[in-house]
Amino acid sequence: MADVHMGEAETFAFQAEINQLLSLIINTFYSNKEIFLRELISNSSDALDKIRFESLTDKSKLDAQPELFIRLVPDKANKTLSVIDSGVGMTKADLVNNLGTIARSGTKEFMEALQAGADVSMIGQFGVGFYSAYLVAEKVIVTTKHNDDEQYVWESQAGGSFTVTRDVNGEPLGRGTKITLFLKDDQLEYLEERRLKDLVKKHSEFISYPIYLWTEKTTEKEISDDEDEEAEKKEEGDVEDVDEDKEIKSKKKKDILGDRVEKVVVSDRIVDSPCCLVTGEYGWTANMERIMKAQALRDSSMGAYMSSKKTMEINPDNGIMEELRKRAEADKNDKSVKDLVLLLFETALLTSGFSLDDPNMFAGRIHRMLKLGLSIDEDEVPVAMLRCRSWRKLVLRRAKWRRSTKGKYLSGFQFEAF
Repeated sequence: MADVHMGEAETFAFQAEINQLLSLIINTFYSNKEIFLRELISNSSDALDKIRFESLTDKSKLDAQPELFIRLVPDKANKTLSVIDSGVGMTKADLVNNLGTIARSGTKEFMEALQAGADVSMIGQFGVGFYSAYLVAEKVIVTTKHNDDEQYVWESQAGGSFTVTRDVNGEPLGRGTKITLFLKDDQLEYLEERRLKDLVKKHSEFISYPIYLWTEKTTEKEISDDEDEEAEKKEEGDVEDVDEDKEIKSKKKKDILGDRVEKVVVSDRIVDSPCCLVTGEYGWTANMERIMKAQALRDSSMGAYMSSKKTMEINPDNGIMEELRKRAEADKNDKSVKDLVLLLFETALLTSGFSLDDPNMFAGRIHRMLKLGLSIDEDEVPVAMLRCRSWRKLVLRRAKWRRSTKGKYLSGFQFEAF
């Protein structure tokens, strides 16, 4: 293994049972090869669970990489597919032991199950899902960084041995693991964006961490040297403008939502919706939040803290978001903008499975939007109010006083007789 970025490689022999398993995976025909991606994503999710758990008692565990994520990076030029996570990572000892020299208890049982007619998709249940990578790859490289060790690289073509090398000058992961699969020539379908999206949707729908797919968009155009130089300058400017624009959009939403969300970020994974809500690093899922709210003897202060850890991801290309940005820039005090942002947040709460703290407020916003859509002037005094001489004797709930040329009046009222 010759690489200027590496230290000196150490070679290890695979444990006999692992060698037999690899031979079985590589030399037996299985039609259900696609399950490799599910297994690698599942392993990434487990690694993320571990670092998340560790961080509950020591928040500094997340310092090297605060975000918890899984990324898929197809590289058609090099025929590689990488699965990257910011999980707990592996020490050198973990790499050597877990990926080769110590056979898991399920290794032998899985081989026996396969020979008895079991499907290869059961591999994860026996704890050896990593080796499913060799269903589609002729070579696998694992780069990993644990908080307690240096960054190391594991490499093998499954020919009876593997190497482990300290990664001296490679791209630092911060924390986590990057598995790079050098795909066999008849397995290049796993570099296609559509195929990968379908697989994630099919097999990994319930993974609780964001899964990002790296995509590349290219356009071809013949231009002169002068045009090329101008294009480069414009592109640099555009990138800065876009980044700044994204920041502005996010900041405006956060200003309106306040502590309802932990943060607002621009998403690159939403296709149709204007926004979505995801639970933060320590936040409860929608189901867990419902369960805890239903508990009679829950710690209310803790519940308020945990349930607030939500991140709003916004889609900057959505027409609603673009129009909101324009209106906010035109008038930063535009009440309809605030209403619409809060309405988007509350709608995202519902579609994400959460419950509303105040359904009446939500209904009020819906009604105001309906009035706008029907061109009804919200500032008009209801006829019933003008005719009601004794309206002061009514019990008024959540009422707001307004002033106009018509004098004092109420809007958004709910009342019942004294």
